[in-house]
Amino acid sequence: MSYTRQFSSQETKTGWDVGKENHHHDNNSQDTYAQLAGAIGVLVIVTGGLAAIRDKLGLSWPATVLLTVGVLVGLGYLAWRVKTEVVRRWARKPAESAVLAQGIPPDATSGDEAGPVHSELTAALARTGAIGKDEVVLLSDVRTNELSGIGTQYTFLVPRGRVHEDVAKQLGPIASMLGVTRLHLKLEKSRYTEREVSLLKLHEPPFTRPFTAPTRQEIETFPGIPLGYDVTGRLAGVPTFDKASLLVAGMTQMGKTTLINGLITCLLIAYGEFDLYLLDGKFCGLTRFEPIATRYESSDDPAVFWSMVQELNKRADSRYEKIKEAIRNRQPAPTFKPVIFIVDEAADFFASGATNEEKDQARQIAEDTRSLVSKSLESGISSVLMTQRPSTNAIPVVVRDQFLYRLCLYVASSGTAKVALGDTYFETVAPINPALLDPKIKGQAVLFANGASTLIRGFNFPDEFIWGVVDGAKAQREVTLEKTPESPLKQAIELMQSKELDFITSADLAPFLGVMEDDPTDRGKKLSKLLGVPASKGAKGARGYHLAALTAAAMSDS
Repeated sequence: MSYTRQFSSQETKTGWDVGKENHHHDNNSQDTYAQLAGAIGVLVIVTGGLAAIRDKLGLSWPATVLLTVGVLVGLGYLAWRVKTEVVRRWARKPAESAVLAQGIPPDATSGDEAGPVHSELTAALARTGAIGKDEVVLLSDVRTNELSGIGTQYTFLVPRGRVHEDVAKQLGPIASMLGVTRLHLKLEKSRYTEREVSLLKLHEPPFTRPFTAPTRQEIETFPGIPLGYDVTGRLAGVPTFDKASLLVAGMTQMGKTTLINGLITCLLIAYGEFDLYLLDGKFCGLTRFEPIATRYESSDDPAVFWSMVQELNKRADSRYEKIKEAIRNRQPAPTFKPVIFIVDEAADFFASGATNEEKDQARQIAEDTRSLVSKSLESGISSVLMTQRPSTNAIPVVVRDQFLYRLCLYVASSGTAKVALGDTYFETVAPINPALLDPKIKGQAVLFANGASTLIRGFNFPDEFIWGVVDGAKAQREVTLEKTPESPLKQAIELMQSKELDFITSADLAPFLGVMEDDPTDRGKKLSKLLGVPASKGAKGARGYHLAALTAAAMSDS
């Protein structure tokens, strides 16, 4: 019997395979010997080098070794940095080529962000310093909206680490990069993220085309008191006049009086019932509202202004006493009818004469006005002062500093704008220089309220619209007056209405109310105490009472 052993292909080894294994074994042995010899050679060289360094520097063996290792490590790190920089620059070449094709400078790319960039915004922001030269605005982070007939609105995200204020501080240079003026740009920030910016670029200078006056319904639905239109045609204004006062400044014939007439009209529509004190320094600028004013004076006499300021300060003191009494009795704070004091050409009333007596009076007027503007806000009394001379000395600093809202029409210089808007105005976010406004466009102004600047144009209501609002307010007051209880004040009002009188002298009114004193001074004091309203001068200089003042007092809480 014969036996045969079979081998699989994996078990079978040919002579060629055995030869290859022997050859590999020989090569491995030779490599090991070569590496060992190289290591011995390197060791000899290093030892010799260290000995030479030791002899040259006179160091100990340990110090020599440490010094040599440190130098070698430093050289290795330097070589690594050079290699990394070469690789990085070589890798950026394709990206820079793509960016150049879109019109962006080569240094406007960012290694941290990838994707197409918005060439126009990136170039404008990077070259003006709003973002870094190595940063970009990604195309995916930009929303563009064309506002028909108005302009182009960009809503975009600035790179991480940047905020909207970085853009706001450079609006002038950015406008130049975009080929327009600063007045063509309107910036708004997001309520959700500091990185989002809304930038409107107008197609033409602001207010080139006038907007129509708003309707009564638009004014009523506005969340606050509108003062005018913004550059997009939307209503713009302030949230409230409660605990806030307004300073209005601008050169003559720029539309201040028209703007304030619009403000009063909007107040009558949107603010509800309030007491209106008017001092018309132009003699006829505010005459439309005389029928509904608690007190209306047409004068440029500082004494008249001072008397109105003192009257309102006394009213404020009376209200504060009621507030303190409520606190003492642990009762809710009382609510008062709003009072708004509007003065046209206010600078005339702070002018000082040459004599010491006139200078003392001017200082006292300034102090009483400061007290009214600052301290009366908590009692619901607000002031609106207008001046066509916004110079340093026109309205005292102690008075100017008290205004929460500022409104500046066209002025000749940035220095004058600081007087109207505040010394630090141009350090705020996105300021607008009123000296850049077009003086040919009347009623155009910069509104600075709650830390934000808005370019607006005041309303120019037709006279018929204003008269309709005034007549409606007057009729509403008459309805309210009918519901008031009987009193000497109401009797005096009914007497004047029956005789169709707008003004009655103290001498004519006193007998009707049973005041029989012969002495005019005693008669006036008793009559004033009985009515609770101070007497004022009529057109011919005689002292007496205006129907509007008595009517407002009858409906007033204090």
